[in-house]
Amino acid sequence: MALSIATPIALVAQSPIAPPQVAPPAARAWAAIRESDLKRDLYAMASPEMRGREGGTLDEMRASIWVAEQYARLGLKPMGEGGTWFQWFNLVRTRVSSTASTASIGGTALPIFGDIVPISVVPLEASGDVLWLADAADTTVDVRGRIVATPVVTPPPAMVRTTSYPTRVRYAEAAIAASLRTLERRGPVAVLLVASDSVDAAFDAVSVQRARGLYDVDHATPRAAGLSDRVAPLPVAGSGPVPAFLVRAALQATLRQQPNATLSIRLERFEAPSVNVIGGIRGTDPTLRDEWVLYSSHQDANGVRLLESGDSVLAGADDNASVSVAEFAAARAMVAQRPKRSVLFVHPGSEERGLLGSRYHSAHPVVPLSQVVAVLNGDMIGRNNPDTAALLGAQPPHRSSAELVQWALAANARTGKFVVDTLWDRPSHPEGWFFRSDHLPYARLGVPSLMYTTNLHPDYHTAGDIPERIDYPKLLRMARWMYLTGWYAANAPKRPAVDPGFKLER
Repeated sequence: MALSIATPIALVAQSPIAPPQVAPPAARAWAAIRESDLKRDLYAMASPEMRGREGGTLDEMRASIWVAEQYARLGLKPMGEGGTWFQWFNLVRTRVSSTASTASIGGTALPIFGDIVPISVVPLEASGDVLWLADAADTTVDVRGRIVATPVVTPPPAMVRTTSYPTRVRYAEAAIAASLRTLERRGPVAVLLVASDSVDAAFDAVSVQRARGLYDVDHATPRAAGLSDRVAPLPVAGSGPVPAFLVRAALQATLRQQPNATLSIRLERFEAPSVNVIGGIRGTDPTLRDEWVLYSSHQDANGVRLLESGDSVLAGADDNASVSVAEFAAARAMVAQRPKRSVLFVHPGSEERGLLGSRYHSAHPVVPLSQVVAVLNGDMIGRNNPDTAALLGAQPPHRSSAELVQWALAANARTGKFVVDTLWDRPSHPEGWFFRSDHLPYARLGVPSLMYTTNLHPDYHTAGDIPERIDYPKLLRMARWMYLTGWYAANAPKRPAVDPGFKLER
C-alpha cells in the first residue's frame, strides 16, 4: 500500500552511524525473532474473537489475559500487582445519559442518540422558541441566549482529516466543527445543527462515537503540562462549551418554522476497570541490572461499532497488535540472550481512550522511573511503503536524548535499513502524531523516549485494519529494529543522556 495520504513525506537517507560499544546479539537471539511467530500472534490478537479489545470492557480483559499467557510461556517474571501480570486502574467515563436526558421539538420527543446527538458532554436545561439561522456565518443576527438551529456548513477541505475513521465520518465531524466555529462565541444557549445529506449518511456512526463520552484516569500523569493529576469535577450548566446537537436532515422543515424546543441534558459518570500487562527480564550485570529498558505497546483497540465494509469489529491489527507481537519477539530474543540491564515489557490499557494506561503507569511505575534508562514505544509498524518508517522523538523539540536517537539509527542501519521519514516528527505536522501514543507521559517526565511507526493509513481506526493487510516482512524488520535498539540501551556502558534543558511542551 502507498504511504499515508495525510501529508507528503520527507525522506532522509541513512548514513553510517556507529553503535555504542556493545557486542552484537548472539545468533540464538536473532533466531528468536521469526516472521512466522509474528504472523501467528498477530492473527490471534486481532482475531474477531477478541472483538476489538476496547478499553474498559470485558474484551480488553480477555486480551489482557491472553497477553499475560504469552509472557508466561516465554518465562518472563510477572511485574504487576501482588506478583501478577496486571496493574489495575479505573478509567473514569463521563457521558450524556441517554435515559435521564430528554429533548423535544415542537412537542415531539426526540430519542437521545437516536434523532438528536449531543456533540458536547455538558449539562443543559433550556426551553424556548427556536431561532432559525439560514447561514451560520451571518453575524447580523443576534443569537445571544437563544436556541439556534442552522444547517451544517460545507467544511474547508483542510479541516477534513485524511486518516482516522471512515471518510463519511471524517467529513461529518469536520462539518460540525466548521459550523460551530462561527457560532460558539456569539452566546447562544444551544445550537441545533441540521445534517446535510452527506452528514446524514454518517449520522448513526457519529452517534455511536459521541455516545461513548469522555474518558480519564485519576492520580495519573496529566494530559498536558500545567493540568491536574485529578479527574475534573462534573461540569455545571454554562461552565463548558456551548451545548451543540446534531439533528437529522428530515427535521429541517420543522425547525424552519421556529417551533418551541425543550432540552434537558443530564450527565452520568462511572468507573470501569482497565489494566496494564507488565512482565520483566532481569539483567545479568550486578551493577546495571537495577536499571531498566522499557518496551511499550498498547494492547487495546476500538471495539465493536457500526457495520462498516461488511464488518463491525475494529480489530486493530496494525493499531496496535503489530507492535504488541513485535514486543513478544523482542522478549523471546532477550530470553534467549539476557542483556546486562533489566527489561520491562509494558502493554498499557485504554490507550485509545486517552493514553490512560501509560499515564497511570508513569505516575505509579512498577520500577523507579529514575531507573528507567529508555522508553521504546511503538504504534502501527506494519503497513505503508515497505522501505520507509518514522522514528518520532528523533528531532527537537520532541527529542529527549540525542544519544538514544543515535543508537536507534545505528540499529536501523543494521536491521530494517529503512529510509527515515522525518515529517511526522515535526511539531508543524497536522496530525500531531508524537503526542498521541504511550511514550508521551514518560517523555513529559524527562525519560528518554522514542516512538517507532510506519505511520497512519486509510484503514486506521476502521474495520479495514485486519491481519490480512499487514506487510509481514516489513513487520519483521521493524521488530528487529526495535529489539536491537533495546539491546544497545540494555548493554551500553552508560545510560543514554537526556538532552540538556529538555522539557517537552506543545
